Order: sequence, then C-alpha cells, then structure tokens
Amino acid sequence: MLTKSLKRALLDSRWPMPPTFLLPWAAGLTTVSHSTAASNLPPPLVSGVSNISRQREALQQDQRAPPRASSGPLASLPELPAANATSSPPALSQSVRELLPVLQAQGPHYIVAHLYDRPYLLTQGDTLRLPFHMKDVEPGDILRLDRASIIGSRDYTLKAATAPPALNQSTGKVSYVDDRLFVCRAVVMGVESDPLHVEEKTKRRQRKVKRVKSKHRHTILRIKEVRVRGLEEVE
Repeated sequence: MLTKSLKRALLDSRWPMPPTFLLPWAAGLTTVSHSTAASNLPPPLVSGVSNISRQREALQQDQRAPPRASSGPLASLPELPAANATSSPPALSQSVRELLPVLQAQGPHYIVAHLYDRPYLLTQGDTLRLPFHMKDVEPGDILRLDRASIIGSRDYTLKAATAPPALNQSTGKVSYVDDRLFVCRAVVMGVESDPLHVEEKTKRRQRKVKRVKSKHRHTILRIKEVRVRGLEEVE
C-alpha cells in the first residue's frame, strides 16, 4: 500500500521532489559538473587533448614556413645547353678555295635555282613567270633565292655535291650548293591571271552536264642580281 502511494506521488508533477533518503535508487547520484573543461577531464583524456593541440600548432608552423631547397639528386643535375646553340658552318674544300676566285672573275653568271622543288635556269635581268601564285608576297618585295644546284659562267661550273643514288631515289631530295657562295635576288613585279576557262564534264548515260570554271594566277619575278661571292665575304 505504501509503495503504490509513493509511485503515485512521484508521477504527479504537482507534488515536490521527495528527499533523496526516501529513494533507494538515488543513492549513487553525484553533484560533479559534466563540462568538457580540461580541469574536469581524467588524466589520460587531458594528455590526449594536449597532444592533438601540439600537432595542430606544428602543422600550422610547417604551412607558414617557406619551402626548403631540395638536397636530393635533382639538385645536383648538370645544366642543359641552350636550345638555340648552333654549330659553326662547314669549312670550304681546297678545290673550292682555288677555283672560286676564278669563277667570280669570269662573268656573266647563270644559276639553276629551285623554287618549291622546281628548277629554273636564270641570269641577271630575266623575267620569271611562275606557274603558280606565291602567297604572302606583294609587288615590290625583294626575295633571296638561296637554293641552287648549279652556278656557272662561260667556262666554269660549280655543282652541288651529289648524294648517293639510293638516298635520292628513296627521299627524292636534291643537293644544293652552299648558300654562302652566291647571291641571287628577285623582285616581285605583280600577279597575272589567265583568261576564264570553262570546261564541261559529263558522265555516260546521264543528261547532267557539269561546268567547271578555272582562272589561274601567276606571280611575276624579275631577277635583280646574280653574282658569286669571294672568299673574303664567305669567311
């Protein structure tokens, strides 16, 4: 009977809290604060918190510190040579040294110049009509033709060194004379156009006729200078 009245008194909110000596299960209650302050934590937990704070401080100092120079194998690598370093031009042969002054003294000279792998026999004062339109040039521009396979006069001829036949057949390349030995300049005179040409194309058993229009343009060059340089200019 006493037990039921006691439970009813505890459940009723209007009644105040009974004294603790009447509650046998409240004998183990304590009044210690459960805050997370360091003074209230047990010794092992306090030491763990201090270690975490030290690690955070050390990480912040490492991030603020400037980067150190690496002392590994990368620091001892040798310096690479400059990319624009060019080798010296090849020396002239003894036969060229002996006969070049003779070729220079005898004029006029002619040259077999190559433009887009096409050879043209030229002398000073000639007018060259190219079978194509040269891009990025305007009338009045001066062009230097630095690819030639033959330079000659009335009695002397200077040819480029012949490459092996297997190399010429496989690559289709032509050997050229050293561009230090001659000077060939051309002036762009203008551009000429062919008359309009209309060609009709048909197919067998078809009534459709296709008309193709073509009007080619040609660049006109005038050879301004053709001469052979001396040994003093070459060297």
